[in-house]
Amino acid sequence: MRLTDNDFQLFGLHEQQAQVRADIDARWKSLQAEVHPDRFASEGAAAQRVAMQWAMRVNEAYQRLRDPIKRAAYLCELRGASVQAENNTQMPAAFLLQQMAWREALDEADGEVALTALDDEAARAETAALAAVQRLLDDANDASSAASQVRALMFIQRFRADIDQRLAALDA
Repeated sequence: MRLTDNDFQLFGLHEQQAQVRADIDARWKSLQAEVHPDRFASEGAAAQRVAMQWAMRVNEAYQRLRDPIKRAAYLCELRGASVQAENNTQMPAAFLLQQMAWREALDEADGEVALTALDDEAARAETAALAAVQRLLDDANDASSAASQVRALMFIQRFRADIDQRLAALDA
């Protein structure tokens, strides 16, 4: 195990999108126990600094691996197809039309029932997009197409966060 290992190597996992969250969580706990700075308290400041670097590295890897969208983006990057979410906002026309329809529906939603129905629709789209990403990465080995799907997932995730904010405002 080296600091320079990729997240999957660090966690002893196959480099694939399909993962079992419980396995990721268990491996994280095990790695944290191995590298926790308190284990190195008697070895001096230098050993504790190295342990702190390891602990930070393990936590960063865990944050990426446990989140399916971050994991997919990371896999795309490992395979040479960076998602470039900040620079590349190109999406298929059908997806953009869907986004516009959702935004319009969100603007017109007048209560919890309408917002929940809209969130359910977006959740189904998110599930379908996650399945598509998994097929593209694990079966087709098409990281470029998967990167486009990851960008779509990021849009959906933001939209669902906006719905959550509207729902929270209703509760306030």
